[in-house]
Amino acid sequence: MQHYICATCGVQYPESASPPDQCVVCEDERQYVGWEGQEWTTLDALRGQYRNRFDPMEPGLTRIGMEPTFAIGQHAYLVEAPDGGGNILWDCISLIDLKTIARVQELGGLSGIALSHPHYYSSIVEWSRAFDGIPIYINAADRHWVVRPDPAIVFWEGKTRSLGTGLTLIHGGGHFDGGAMLHWNGGAEGRGGALLPGDIIQVVHDRRWVSFMYSYVNYIPLPAAKVKQVAAAVEP
Repeated sequence: MQHYICATCGVQYPESASPPDQCVVCEDERQYVGWEGQEWTTLDALRGQYRNRFDPMEPGLTRIGMEPTFAIGQHAYLVEAPDGGGNILWDCISLIDLKTIARVQELGGLSGIALSHPHYYSSIVEWSRAFDGIPIYINAADRHWVVRPDPAIVFWEGKTRSLGTGLTLIHGGGHFDGGAMLHWNGGAEGRGGALLPGDIIQVVHDRRWVSFMYSYVNYIPLPAAKVKQVAAAVEP
């Protein structure tokens, strides 16, 4: 029995004797099934082929990503809580191993995992259990996209959800109804805080404006009404 992982999007499924027939995330129009058809892997296989890289972005913020690139190239961000209230992992990736656990512990450990949208659900249950069953925060509007249920998952509702002093989840919608963003008061090195939007708001390469997409991989723009919804959520 294995918890199979979709090789295209990186999400992990419930334990089964054989791979699932399909990945519901990849069958959706915002994602895609690879040209060679649906492919699967396992966490054990990933541990033999990949490693996690830790890149400091600014004081208190570390990006974590897999090398070489896996699935759609997701990254997670470890946000350090300045008040000692506990660090948060913002979004998640498929690989969790002993070296990763040790490095995260060096950075102060984790008190919770928060997700922007289903393309980052990856191996959230494995990450939670690696840190003593810490809570996993997912907006309730995306409940039906959770393919591996677990008691650690907290489905939150409302416009915002506090994760401790200086960390606030914001329900913005976007290309998923439950799309969420994380506001970090201590971010941007004291210049008013930082917004971690997943890819609900995408900063373009020259950083003079942002983009909103319904599907990045399939180049489908986000409808104007949805863009206005996201903008209204972060305007305050």
